[in-house]
Amino acid sequence: MLFRLSGSPHLNVPDGMPLVMRRVIYALLPAIAVYVWFFSWGVVINILVASVAALASEALLLQARGKPVRPALADGSALVTAVLLGMALPPLSPWWLTTVGTVFAIVVAKQLYGGLGYNPFNPAMVGYVVLLISFPREMTAWLPPRDLTGFDITFMQTVSAIFTGSLGDGLTVDAVTSASPLDTLRIGIGMAKTVDEVVLSPTFGSFGGKGWEWVDMALLLGGLWMIYKRVITWHIPAGVLGGLVLIALIFHGIDPNRYASPLFHLFSGAAMLGAFFIATDPVSACTTPRGRLIFGAGIGILTYIIRTWGGYPDGVAFSVLLMNLAAPTIDYYTQPRVFGHGRS
Repeated sequence: MLFRLSGSPHLNVPDGMPLVMRRVIYALLPAIAVYVWFFSWGVVINILVASVAALASEALLLQARGKPVRPALADGSALVTAVLLGMALPPLSPWWLTTVGTVFAIVVAKQLYGGLGYNPFNPAMVGYVVLLISFPREMTAWLPPRDLTGFDITFMQTVSAIFTGSLGDGLTVDAVTSASPLDTLRIGIGMAKTVDEVVLSPTFGSFGGKGWEWVDMALLLGGLWMIYKRVITWHIPAGVLGGLVLIALIFHGIDPNRYASPLFHLFSGAAMLGAFFIATDPVSACTTPRGRLIFGAGIGILTYIIRTWGGYPDGVAFSVLLMNLAAPTIDYYTQPRVFGHGRS
């Protein structure tokens, strides 16, 4: 998220951190509601578990470092990290998985680097990647939309699944989970099927993953609202989505039987979440206007490369972290010319 500067021309100060973080959470609420409608209450419980773990671990680390606890907890940054990580995890993730990822994000990726403003990597994505590498089975157990499961998973069944691993009546989590649409496509292409053959699966909807297309649409609307409110600028989201669309369009044009359309890539994974809510982190992203566009485009292109030829179905988290590494160099070479000074 990029802070908006306001005030007179002689004194520019950032909006209050709590206000910025609240607006980010407000922008996520429509997507969370759509997520619950299609995939049950798991995302809400994930967010609650992650929030408790984030606030507790941040308070403990701040106290251990001799830093004031209350102002840091009140700024909302730990809560936003928890919400983003909770949304990125499968909806029936066991509570310990969410806790481990959140604690790692706050303790290692944020506080051990010095706290907010000093972390070179996006904390939520660091936590996500650690979980994806360490617990691949749990991290690929996604729920299909409720109209494909044959029954509605109630709130209490969701709680039971997350904290005990069972939905009750002898029904385990593995019995109701499946691969994500991106993973289904990757597996199908690997079995020499065409894209058209793969998307005949009920996992796919009108223009993306069934259910996911509407979650992503809600994320898009929330992201546009943040641009309107000047919580973020348009540069990074435009770079991410533009880079992803461009490379997807090229390969889809070369061989539409093997490479999915740009629309599918936009509305089947974490592209919208990454473009508007993750890549725009003000600390780990680029700061110059041209740098933000390059930074975003790099994320979009890397996401497509990892999805298409990598070992993971979605590449947003890895792409963000790789471009976090490149952000200082990009900023160095894209500094705007200082007014009144010629080019050197």
